[in-house]
Amino acid sequence: MSELDEVLREFLIESHENLDQLDRDLVVLEQDPRHREVLANIFRTIHTIKGTSGFFDFHTLGKITHSGENLLSKLRDGVLLVTPDITSGLLALVDAIRAILARIEANGKEGEADYAALVKRLDRLQQPKPPSYSPLPLYSGGEGSGVRGKGAAEEEPLTPNPSPLEYQGRGGPESPTEVAAQDVVSGVSETNIRVDVSLLDRLMNLVGELVLARNQILQYASGHKNPVFLGMSQRLNLITTELQENVMKTRMQPISTIWNKFPRVVRDLALTCGKQVRLTLEGKETELDKSIIEAIKDPLMHLVRNSIDHGIESLVDRAARGKPAEGHLCLRAFHEGGQVNIEVTDDGGGIDPIRIRDKAVERGLVNREQAGRMTERELFQLIFLPGFSTATAVTSVSGRGVGMDVVKINIERISGSIDLQSRPGRGTTIRIKIPLTLAIIPTLLVHSGGDCYAIPQVSLLELVRLEREQARRGIESLHGAPVYRLRGQLLPIVYFNRELHVEDAPEAKDADAVNIVVLQADGRPFGLVVDGVSDTEEIVVKPMCKQLKGVPIYAGATILGDGRVALILDVLGLAQHAGVIAEIRDRNLPAAAIAPETSSRFQSTLLVGLSGDRRMGIPLSRVDRLEEIPQRAVERSGGHEVTQYRGHIIPLLRLADLLGDGNYSSPEVSTGSLQVVVCAAAGRRVGLIVDRILDVVDAEADPGGATAHGLSGTAIIQDRVTDLLDVPALVGGVYS
Repeated sequence: MSELDEVLREFLIESHENLDQLDRDLVVLEQDPRHREVLANIFRTIHTIKGTSGFFDFHTLGKITHSGENLLSKLRDGVLLVTPDITSGLLALVDAIRAILARIEANGKEGEADYAALVKRLDRLQQPKPPSYSPLPLYSGGEGSGVRGKGAAEEEPLTPNPSPLEYQGRGGPESPTEVAAQDVVSGVSETNIRVDVSLLDRLMNLVGELVLARNQILQYASGHKNPVFLGMSQRLNLITTELQENVMKTRMQPISTIWNKFPRVVRDLALTCGKQVRLTLEGKETELDKSIIEAIKDPLMHLVRNSIDHGIESLVDRAARGKPAEGHLCLRAFHEGGQVNIEVTDDGGGIDPIRIRDKAVERGLVNREQAGRMTERELFQLIFLPGFSTATAVTSVSGRGVGMDVVKINIERISGSIDLQSRPGRGTTIRIKIPLTLAIIPTLLVHSGGDCYAIPQVSLLELVRLEREQARRGIESLHGAPVYRLRGQLLPIVYFNRELHVEDAPEAKDADAVNIVVLQADGRPFGLVVDGVSDTEEIVVKPMCKQLKGVPIYAGATILGDGRVALILDVLGLAQHAGVIAEIRDRNLPAAAIAPETSSRFQSTLLVGLSGDRRMGIPLSRVDRLEEIPQRAVERSGGHEVTQYRGHIIPLLRLADLLGDGNYSSPEVSTGSLQVVVCAAAGRRVGLIVDRILDVVDAEADPGGATAHGLSGTAIIQDRVTDLLDVPALVGGVYS
């Protein structure tokens, strides 16, 4: 049975359950021939088995159920009335279906039995006859029972449960294997049971309460020396953990339960849009909690519809680009880092970030100045804003600017995140990260302002503790934003007490240490300063009360082992509330972890180094990204060095050569990698090749210090005279 397809397994389980109900319904119908509801249930069951048999290509099963359906149809329409003969014939049909299902379960095949006599019998019963309402004795269901009704035809004996051998019609027995298969009671139906989801929910809640009680006992036991009590508490801990794992498994379902609907959806949408689409499903066995399965059903459906309508090009466009006529859509699911990752990938036309920028400005979602400073990733995130759409026309599938914002909200509602990557002309990938379950999660317990809070470990990167002198000088201020240099990366800092608008605890004021919890929100790191870190603990998630549901920094509540209530932090909501996500420009641009430049005389400056120990400052507002590209990726076009960058060709300019000082010319190398600062200037993107990327600083320019073309001034930075680059003038001089 383990080799049977999961869908076939479900069909067998459901069919056996329905057949047991049919036995009871047929007896009830015989006693009350005009019971319309029972008759409708019988018809639906036979119709379902017939339809599914066609899906699995079971011809024999389809043939006998078709005859039974014809008979039931006339009963349902009132053309015929139920008689003992008809009841007996339908019971014989039920037994025949059972025998076929037993053989399918045993070896996956229907067998060679001939049911021509049963089909002939069912067809004959469809002919109208004078009704006979003499009730039969209750159907015994025994093998070969010979109960006959008064209206039975004399030329053919009626047996409600004829022997399987009688179905052969030739008198010769089947092989011993076939006969044995017919006598087997289905192992599938005996080893499976259907349970109402609400019962599982109550069971899960009880296990959650047990976990809370376990935590309280373990905390109490830790303060006592009694070895017997300690042993009993550890035994309780072991049993509770195993019970929790097994109960959670009862709620786990493979993602195929929703993916199995997509082949039909993709086919219909492709026909509607006039496209050819091939669907690939990977990781169908990946399991998720049922509540999460239900939560992601609609978002996934919307993403699939968008991929077909917006992503995959028309047949004409694909032919023009040299692509095969058939587009490819891939759904992939896999476990990673305690989460489930779902990817929706198409090989379509991709998304042009410039078009997104222009549309966002046109619709007033951002102003042109803001859009000009946004990175490619930030531009892609605009797709998730309400009312945003790049579609040129509204269709029955999409284009109204409604949906992607709802997708993001629904994913974040279950503590998930969504990201988008795209290459123009190559395709788009949307990645969703969601937790396995929402019921019981591992957390880090911290305290701040005298209260305890739980942080989901899925958002935790690391813990940093600054002692004494390092605590006093470790956290710097840049443009008024606190940052900490963590292994050369600028980490935005959020003081939790300030976000809560509470005073520091007395013990925290006197402490000479700083505790930083490094978290990740929407793929971007930041540091949360708390008064102290307590421990890790598995907690039971309780919903927030209605008074606190609108507070964005909380995702729920829990009861700790000591009986206290702790609020569970929504890391993404906290980052948004603190303005961290808006302040970070790009995850690959560590120096740009600061808000956009202000009107101050100071400006954020990227400090780079050239050969000969020369330093240059580049205004951070002109920097898009920092890249490290291999030397072999450098090509030549029109006498200039160029490289392929995110589906586009951008020119490469060696900064030392542009400054016209041979003493500082960068050496030509054929191997290794190049440090490239991607800038926007003169209406284009260019890559400035430098020797080293050093730091990000606040610089005050001295306009009088500029002595060469391409320089806007000088500044004293880190006790060194540093020239500040005028990127538009420098690049404009090259392409003027």
